[in-house]
Amino acid sequence: MTQLSRPTPPAALFEDFRSRFAPADDFCAWIRATFLVDDAPLRNPAHAHLNSASIGVLWTNVPNRRQMRTVIAQAEMPPAAKGAWPKAREEQQLEEWFGEVPDFLITFSVEMSAFDDRTFCAIVEHELYHCAQKLDAFGSPKFRNSDGRPVFALKGHDVEEFVGVVERYGATPQVAKLVQAANAGGNVGLASIAAACGTCLKVAA
Repeated sequence: MTQLSRPTPPAALFEDFRSRFAPADDFCAWIRATFLVDDAPLRNPAHAHLNSASIGVLWTNVPNRRQMRTVIAQAEMPPAAKGAWPKAREEQQLEEWFGEVPDFLITFSVEMSAFDDRTFCAIVEHELYHCAQKLDAFGSPKFRNSDGRPVFALKGHDVEEFVGVVERYGATPQVAKLVQAANAGGNVGLASIAAACGTCLKVAA
């Protein structure tokens, strides 16, 4: 198995004090080689649909805070802009970066470079879990009639609840399942995710 080198932000993003984004084809290649392909060292079958997806990855030095938390990473389905001109402008920029408008765009802060390997991988996989395949009315994965490709969508968490509510009223079946998974100890390793996901904070109340 080939030894994979963890991607790092370009030095220019640390040296340039202006707000900048940099396309990261090497990061995308690392994601595929680490989590998606059949012989990936951390292959996760839950992401199998992403083998058919185009994914654009960006590094950024732009500070981002939302709901009093620092955003480290965010998954999106472009174009996100509203209106004919903003949408066309965004599509043009994406095509200049990636040669196409990708199915998913994942942006990572340069602050990711300071995290240990487990936390780094956990954050990347968190964003990959947001990059989902739609389900049909029967709960089965949905595919396009035209070419058989998966129909993609952004997915929220399997479960989310306040600790205080669980302490006072107990766990719902969904929370209980999460606790069971946590008590199992993890099948990859412990990760302390000291970061916030912009995708989650966009939909949080």
